[in-house]
Amino acid sequence: MINVEENKTTYMVNDVVMGEVDYPYINKDTVNITHTFVDNSLRGQGIADKLMTEVFKYLSENNLKVVCTCSYAVSWLEKHPEYQNLKVD
Repeated sequence: MINVEENKTTYMVNDVVMGEVDYPYINKDTVNITHTFVDNSLRGQGIADKLMTEVFKYLSENNLKVVCTCSYAVSWLEKHPEYQNLKVD
């Protein structure tokens, strides 16, 4: 199950966090995706992609801009032009 929160989106299995994306606020309109994690047992199953999709839906729905300092987030955003308008240059 994916849980979307204000500064974090998690992937839970039996109430245990097995994946996570952290995005603390830089200011009231902008977050920084700083960290993406998926447990070794779930890697290669598209969990990080699903998490990132939920994060960007949340950001879009809440009119937030994004800076990516996490290498996975940078790479993911490059492959998803539909979310380029959220990126702070």
